[in-house]
Parts: sequence; C-alpha cells; structure tokens
Amino acid sequence: MRGIFSEDHPAKLSLEFPAFIRLKTMRTYNVVVSGFEPFEDRLSNPSGDVATLLSSDDTAARLQELTGAAITVTPSVLPLSFDQAWPTLLTTIENVHPDIIVSLGHKHSARGVNLERCAINLIDADKPDAYNVQPRKVAVSKNGPAAFWTKLPLRRILQTFSNAQIPASLSSDAGTYVCNALFYQLMAWCATTPDVLAGFVSLPTVNETQRTQNGLPLKEMVEAGVQVIAQTASYFTQVDIQDQLVGSDADAA
Repeated sequence: MRGIFSEDHPAKLSLEFPAFIRLKTMRTYNVVVSGFEPFEDRLSNPSGDVATLLSSDDTAARLQELTGAAITVTPSVLPLSFDQAWPTLLTTIENVHPDIIVSLGHKHSARGVNLERCAINLIDADKPDAYNVQPRKVAVSKNGPAAFWTKLPLRRILQTFSNAQIPASLSSDAGTYVCNALFYQLMAWCATTPDVLAGFVSLPTVNETQRTQNGLPLKEMVEAGVQVIAQTASYFTQVDIQDQLVGSDADAA
C-alpha cells in the first residue's frame, strides 16, 4: 500500500493519504413521472407522451449535465380513471422507491405549463372518466384534510421556466376531475413519506405551430419536464446540505 506510510516515519500516516483515497460519489435519484392515457377520441395525451419521453437516454444525459447527478426516470402511464389511476401509480412507486414523483396531467384550457400548488379534497366530475364513472360533489378521502400543498419547489421551477422562456404560471388547484383526485392521493401518501418530493404539473394541448394559440410544442413540454426534475433534484441537494424545511420553498411559491 505504497504512499500510505511516510518513508521517514513508517508508523505515521502520510499527509498525502487523504488525497490518495478521496473519492467523489455521484448523487443518484430515482424519479417516477406519471401521465395519462389518451381519452375519448384523442389519439394521444401530452401528459402520457411527455412522461414516456422523459425516460429516454437523452433525458438522462441532459439531467446529469444540469445537476451533476445520475437520475433514472421511470414513466407510469395511467388510465384516466377515478378508481384505477392512483393504484396504478402506487404500484410503480412501490416497485421503484423514488426520491421524486412528478405527476403530469392535461389541462385543455391552459396557455402554457401550469404548476399546481394545491390538491383539494373534492371530486365533482362534469363528465364521466374513461370507465364511465362520474362522481359528483364527493370527497376524495372521507377523513382526509381539506387540501394538501405540493412538495415541489415551485418558485425556483417558475424562475427557471422564465429564464428558458417556457410559458408557465402557478395554478391554485388542478380542478375537481381525475387529475386532482390523483394529486390528492399522491400528496396524502407523501404526508407519511417525508423524504419524497412530489407534486402535479398540468400541460397544455400540443401545438406545433407558432404561439398564436393555446398550447406548446411537445419538445418544449419535454424540456419543461426536464427542468422540473432538475430543479427538484437540485433543491433536494440544497435541503440535504442546509437542513432546510422541505416545504418552505413550495409554500412560498
């Protein structure tokens, strides 16, 4: 073990020993990104498409470039179902044991990306889901709180979107349909798993033309997903180092 002991003082460790053994370990994160299957007569759903594209090797390389961490993204494409969406996502979560969970939905009326702040304990469906289920004015959870706040660092994500010129805004809630029900169930699960950061992001309709209407190109939505993951992973690191409260940045957003 040459270099460990000083030649002049064999019994003493050389001062060069720490540099000899010092290794820098790359941080690793497991991320689950969920989206929804196409619904009604639509051939695709941007949330499901983006979730799948975010699991590519190109995305992994870009995330490592942005964060210096090895980030593995596992997609979970869910049925648009009040009864089946959360159990399907939960199965993926239990298999992957993620550090970060980003659930994506499709908000037809959105002009850009909507960062959802709050999941509310209400289902009031104005149309049936994919399995013809249409609950009206019922709670997501009978004994649950009125709402849960996101655990994503929305303020820093929104600032990054602004720098990248990605149209985005904060949204007070994700409505009262399947998206909100899933968001609420996810955050209820997170309430018992404080070391996981999670939240919900609504995507607009795909619009590959110039921005004269609502919607964004699919490539831009994928970049938005990359930035959500990167900023959340970076915030995770900041929390580890500075021992900050996880909810502080999200609440301030």
